[in-house]
Amino acid sequence: MQAAIATTGAVGENIATLRKARGWSQAKLARGAGISVSLLSKIEVGDRACTPMTAVAISTTLSIPLPVLYGTPFVEAVPSDQLQALRSAIRRYEQPTSSEPDPVELRAEIDLACQLRADTKYRELLAILPNLIERATVHAHRQGSDDQAAWMGLIEVYGCAFTLVGRLGYPDLAELVAARQRWAATRAGSRVGLAVAEWGEAGAFQSAGDYDGGLAVVEDALSRLSVNPARDGRASIVAAGSLHLRAVVLASRSRDATTTADHARHAKRLAEHLPGKDVLLHNLTFGTGNTALHELAAWVELDKPRKATQMSEEINRTELPGLTPTRLGHFHIDSARAYLSAGDRDQSLAALHRAKSVAPEMARLHPMSREVLRVLVSLHRRSNPELTNLAKWAGIAP
Repeated sequence: MQAAIATTGAVGENIATLRKARGWSQAKLARGAGISVSLLSKIEVGDRACTPMTAVAISTTLSIPLPVLYGTPFVEAVPSDQLQALRSAIRRYEQPTSSEPDPVELRAEIDLACQLRADTKYRELLAILPNLIERATVHAHRQGSDDQAAWMGLIEVYGCAFTLVGRLGYPDLAELVAARQRWAATRAGSRVGLAVAEWGEAGAFQSAGDYDGGLAVVEDALSRLSVNPARDGRASIVAAGSLHLRAVVLASRSRDATTTADHARHAKRLAEHLPGKDVLLHNLTFGTGNTALHELAAWVELDKPRKATQMSEEINRTELPGLTPTRLGHFHIDSARAYLSAGDRDQSLAALHRAKSVAPEMARLHPMSREVLRVLVSLHRRSNPELTNLAKWAGIAP
């Protein structure tokens, strides 16, 4: 049996380590992953970014999970007692141990957690989540199935946990949280609640690189939700629109331009029913702004960097009311990827700085942010204090 290999370095270094541990040549891995030896060589030495689609192909060929490929450089930075408390709270969904909380205070705590998630303040969120999950679980159980609001609150708390553990690099825990969300949604008896849970479930497929599986989840969810904008309320529109945006990401990463365009078109039509700023509801953000950001990301995944950079420049000249730091952080990271692919390293670095400014913890943790920065460091042969300082801040050796 192949011994487990620890990976805590950059993606290219991890790929080389895992490949050599199997005694494989670059040609063998490249052939299995369906990429050129030249591309693999550049990824390993740090001169080319490893895109999500390429990472999936390589991890599948090597028979290792994606997180192993990306490495887990921040595990040691996470307080182990807080992480264990979080695992325990998620595990005890049928056996909560805390006392019945005050409903008003609980709602305020849930709102705080959702705000911390939106602001990408992951360390603060981790500190409060274990106790909050237990308290929200107790409240939902005590109120029973007749209190839909109690269960929807628990769904929101699980949504915060899903984002947190995914960003920290614990996909196994993210999948468990997604299952807990679905469980809470069935108790809530809410079409919107179930759609929110399925959005998270599709996200778990996305993180695992199973894009077709994630698309199947989205299609089933949209069929059940069956939104009519003229009849249904804002919550249903936000849920349906967010599912379409999830599908845009999944389809574009599968290089399925037709399905990408189809879901983007549906999202745009739904966004027209939410005039003004984007709406944040149950940890889902939807509106014309977030739809545009997803379209930009799709152009990156579909290997159309010029279209993506053009959109980035247009968006930067536009006000985007209602978009939270987590969404703006994604936007700037995707812009950095686009500029790098288009050969504009200066603008790529500038976009990473904008990501750091608006969502610092996301910019430091996100695999694609780190991948772009890694390549910029590798390609820049001259001294660049600005780049060096950003790399050191992110924990990447210049």
